[in-house]
Amino acid sequence: MNTDQAPGWLPSFLIPFVTLSYPTASPAVPDSFPDSSYYGTGVLDGCLIITFIAVAAILRDIIRLWILEPFARWKLTRDLMSRRRAKSSLARREKAGAVTNGSSHASHDNANGHATHTNGNGHIDIADDHISKRTAKKMHKSVLRFAEQGWDFIYFSFVWGLGLYVHYHLPTRVLDPIDVWLKYPHIPLAGPIKFYYLLETSFYSHQILVINAEARRKDHWQMMTHHVITVFLMVGSYFYNYTRVGCLVMFLMDWCDIWLPLAKMFRYMALSTLCDLTFVWFMVSWAVTRHWLFVLAILSAWSAMAVDPPLWDPVYGYFMTSPAILTFLSMLVALEVIQAMWFWLICRVAYRVISGKGAEDERSDDEG
Repeated sequence: MNTDQAPGWLPSFLIPFVTLSYPTASPAVPDSFPDSSYYGTGVLDGCLIITFIAVAAILRDIIRLWILEPFARWKLTRDLMSRRRAKSSLARREKAGAVTNGSSHASHDNANGHATHTNGNGHIDIADDHISKRTAKKMHKSVLRFAEQGWDFIYFSFVWGLGLYVHYHLPTRVLDPIDVWLKYPHIPLAGPIKFYYLLETSFYSHQILVINAEARRKDHWQMMTHHVITVFLMVGSYFYNYTRVGCLVMFLMDWCDIWLPLAKMFRYMALSTLCDLTFVWFMVSWAVTRHWLFVLAILSAWSAMAVDPPLWDPVYGYFMTSPAILTFLSMLVALEVIQAMWFWLICRVAYRVISGKGAEDERSDDEG
């Protein structure tokens, strides 16, 4: 346990839940994070994952209920009232023109079904600001979805920034990912790398719970399979010391997950042009990161055995054997297959954008 970094008043059994466990001496000549504390790995790391899940759940609800939902409700209500005022103003001008031409005055309903009438000055007023149940239900659904996607946008923006920080300080390259296998095993772990790994593992573990608790969507089983494989890869690479390729893969994956939620947020706010433009950018980002750079990472795993000779020595952190690498490689390929299926759906949405029908996510946004 990391008693040195824990508050003195904290009970010992809670220390693994609030600190990075297994502190150890720094390498003599570290090739990254020379000023960081270093750590080993072990089962106590699961305690911090539990804390991350709990904190993320609390933050998600606070941000969703106190910031995102009120903003979305205010924006949609304001836009609705603006549209009604515009229609009322148009009706007023039309009625004023009719009065000028000697036309008779008559009360009528506006485009939203709200009664309007002329007052003594010849102006038309909206009789009430009542929102129909159908409109209110649609608005409520948009508010909830906006808040859900807003949290994803915030999380992935933060975690991608953290991944960029980690990647910047590691001696690895995106376009030549064979670097992630050089000087294996990469132990002990620098504090930022360990924190990044545990945070990402906690998020995808939490997502497995979330997608089973929410209403099932059209790609439920694909998403479930994706998350299970992702968590298995994270945990396996963490304990087998394949952490540098893991950091690279997470860094690549998180980039796209910033833009899809943002496109959906624009969609729920009825900002169709921004939605379509963001979705096109998301599509390009997906093709580059998940079907080019990710494939390069897969190829690097295929070449790993040529870089590091096969050796199984858990005492010194060596888990470089053909079965281990092939298992790791097969799961990466499985992720690429799922992503290829999703990319086909993304292309279908892109066709809708080009044909003028607007972007609508066929992957997961509508319930089955």
